[in-house]
Amino acid sequence: MAKDKFEEALGRLEEIVRRMEAGDMSLEESLKAFEEGIKLARVCSRKLDEAERRVEMLIKQGEDLVTKPFKVEEHESES
Repeated sequence: MAKDKFEEALGRLEEIVRRMEAGDMSLEESLKAFEEGIKLARVCSRKLDEAERRVEMLIKQGEDLVTKPFKVEEHESES
């Protein structure tokens, strides 16, 4: 699941939420769906964190603001 695209994980998470909100799932089904939803939410959060680290950072040099790419180390993006 960690290699899935953000959009796929988010879409599946939205599907789980819709099913749970409908209220036609048994307790056991709801618990399994909740567990899957938590895992998907973590995947989404991790993907958003990775994207945020890739966004250019603004750094102040004297009176000017300059953009500088944020370098992500390889071992960080593999986790």
